[in-house]
Amino acid sequence: MPKASLTRRVTFAAAHRYRRPDWTQEQNEKVFGLCARESYHGHTYSCDVTVTGEIDPTTGFVFDLGDLDRVLLAEVTDRLDHRNINTDVPEFGDGLLIPTGENLARFIYEKISVQLPPTVSLAAVTVHEDETLSASFQGGK
Repeated sequence: MPKASLTRRVTFAAAHRYRRPDWTQEQNEKVFGLCARESYHGHTYSCDVTVTGEIDPTTGFVFDLGDLDRVLLAEVTDRLDHRNINTDVPEFGDGLLIPTGENLARFIYEKISVQLPPTVSLAAVTVHEDETLSASFQGGK
């Protein structure tokens, strides 16, 4: 069977800051710069999710787009849009994950991968903070 990839992009607006609670504010600012400011800052993120699989000979789909959209709505948009990632998403609370692009891509990958049927593989999640910066996660450790 022929294989293909399908990529869907979703957007969400969210605030965050980089902070380690075991460091002083001065240490956080030295390492994380402006991203450590106590007032937080926001982005309009875009997130590319790529799935791979065999092309269904009947439908021509790798994965039904409506089904993928439902997964992305639940695991990305509803979870992250118009949120303060540090305070509204438990996995990013103080002392846990720092909401970098890398950690967001991994977090989203892990949430989506368990929602897919066994006939589809999650190839990558790429989170774009702006037009010049993105981070990707392809699975693994």
